[in-house]
Amino acid sequence: MNNPVTNTARLLGAGLRALLVLTLVCGVLYPLAVTGVAQALLKDKADGSEVSSGGTVVGSSLIGQQGYGLDYFQPRPANGLGENSVNKRYELILSGATNRSGDNAELIKWIEEARARVVKDNSTAGHRVDPSQVPADAVTSSGSGLDPDISPAYAGLQVHRVAERNGLSVARVRELVDEHTEGRTLGFIGEPRVNVLELNTALRGLTGG
Repeated sequence: MNNPVTNTARLLGAGLRALLVLTLVCGVLYPLAVTGVAQALLKDKADGSEVSSGGTVVGSSLIGQQGYGLDYFQPRPANGLGENSVNKRYELILSGATNRSGDNAELIKWIEEARARVVKDNSTAGHRVDPSQVPADAVTSSGSGLDPDISPAYAGLQVHRVAERNGLSVARVRELVDEHTEGRTLGFIGEPRVNVLELNTALRGLTGG
């Protein structure tokens, strides 16, 4: 006859051995293997795609930052997603969309105010920005609110202001934008884009700021 106590002990022992083996494989060996491969082949991405300036890490190229002065290129707006009073370089306290429809009065007001501000901020003594030139990403936040990129059109619209405020030629700043413009992923996914943090880091290096 089978002894219930013996059978229970055997089942518990088998379960404990399975737990230990799976813990070792899935909780130790597999994470170590994945980490090792990532560090060997994709070290920069595995470490968070950090961007450095003057030997100091200033952020990640994957996460947009707010709070740049007008001497620098501006990111997409982050209206409606909250502020962090402790660290102004990262004003968002959550990730997500504003969940307002296209005909929402508050959203329309934000867009109109943002467009007027973009025109005012980027018009210089020798260059006037027309409201029709303002692209959508200059006046709307991304779905996450953390988009690190802007369109080449929005970067190009800011060139005259950045050049004037930093004592650089328009041609040199435009060249800097071109150098940091990435094409579509694999040639067909997404749209051309400019990473704001990387562009501003390069600008800071150019001006010695």
